[in-house]
Amino acid sequence: MRDLIDKLVEKKLTIASCESFTVGQFGAGLGSVSGASNTYKGTLVTYQTMIKTDVLKVNRQLVNEYGVVSEAIAKEMCLKGKTYFTSDICVSFTGNAGPEAMENKPVGLIYIGINFLDKITTYEYHLVGSRAMIQKQAVHIAEKKLLDMLG
Repeated sequence: MRDLIDKLVEKKLTIASCESFTVGQFGAGLGSVSGASNTYKGTLVTYQTMIKTDVLKVNRQLVNEYGVVSEAIAKEMCLKGKTYFTSDICVSFTGNAGPEAMENKPVGLIYIGINFLDKITTYEYHLVGSRAMIQKQAVHIAEKKLLDMLG
């Protein structure tokens, strides 16, 4: 995460995250780097659906239509999160890390949303491994995507 923090500081950009199945691990990674306070605004862990809808203001109709494990919710989370934190960038994580299927969606199905200066990109992955491995892989993927975007 050191390289990501350095790039963000260099470009004078702020970052935040809204996390579900990663339960704050992306934010914890950012916050563990000295100097992160120059760029990192915070993380909202929206583990339960009620927190997504009541605190983050994710559209309930989207949840009902697509489920929380969906591209639509990843997009909505990083859109609402960017506003919530007033950040330049917001990353969202939603998915199923297991151990059982959820919403008839398989273990390992995850979505990452990145709202980068008001351009939203979402990514779908089918990851394999234990719950902890799926969480770790997702955090690493988001970090790499952000580094690519920052050039």
